[in-house]
Amino acid sequence: MVGEYQGSVLREGLYFGECPRWHDGRLWYSDFYGHTVHALTPGGADERVVEVAGQPAGLGWLPDGSLLIVSMLDRRVLRLDPDGSVREHAALGEWATFHCNDMVVDTAGRAYVGNFGFDIFALRSGEAAVQPRSTVLIRVDPDGQVSVAADDLEFPNGTVITPDGRTLIVAETMARRLTAFDVSADGALANRRVWADLKSDEIAPDGICLDASGAVWAANAAGPTAVRIAEGGELLDTARFSQTCFACMLGGPDGRELFAVTAPPTIMPAEVSAAPRGRIESARVGVGHAGLP
Repeated sequence: MVGEYQGSVLREGLYFGECPRWHDGRLWYSDFYGHTVHALTPGGADERVVEVAGQPAGLGWLPDGSLLIVSMLDRRVLRLDPDGSVREHAALGEWATFHCNDMVVDTAGRAYVGNFGFDIFALRSGEAAVQPRSTVLIRVDPDGQVSVAADDLEFPNGTVITPDGRTLIVAETMARRLTAFDVSADGALANRRVWADLKSDEIAPDGICLDASGAVWAANAAGPTAVRIAEGGELLDTARFSQTCFACMLGGPDGRELFAVTAPPTIMPAEVSAAPRGRIESARVGVGHAGLP
């Protein structure tokens, strides 16, 4: 029997929230069209941490505490050092064929960065010449060196790493599946396999997070839900929110708060950036957080 959780609104006034992370007792998140990274306390105090002109997305921390930030439009990873200075960590334009998006950073400081692969906005606008195309998951080493971690992915998006550091799971949004790789000691990915084929036009996995049972919570960019999925594709639980759910993260003091960033059901920049209608919502769930991010 599939369990069901109901979310409630914690914060309003975002344009388009993405890539939430629970870190040092706060929920960190990017607001695409606000061009800012924020950190929200459990009590509701919201800090604008840094502005990112190129539109912030994926977030993750290096071992020294520096924050890595995906800058979508100029296809870079930026580094916010503890002293507040911001600099380029890596340029990804040679590998990313359209906007960069989500990212996971492992315990060694290696970042795995997704990208759209094609102009999805032109496709949604009905431009006949634009067709979906596969792309790569990009690896950025701690020294900023860039390489291809995996290829032939259909809109690689939310990504998690298991607690033992040995498995990476990425959401392929356009393919409606979760794909897993073994992670070697040097960060290379191998043994590609389908972790869960969602086989449904009703679920488009966007941002994802991992729980202590080994299940994945996937934000559903096709509806106002996040779904909890077991390896093999069994649907375990659903969390319902007030708007379309684009990313989710387990956090809170015991790791059992499922935070969701939600927005009206469109991704077109002109519509989303016109008014701050995005929200952060949360639902209390049964199994706590595990792994990265």
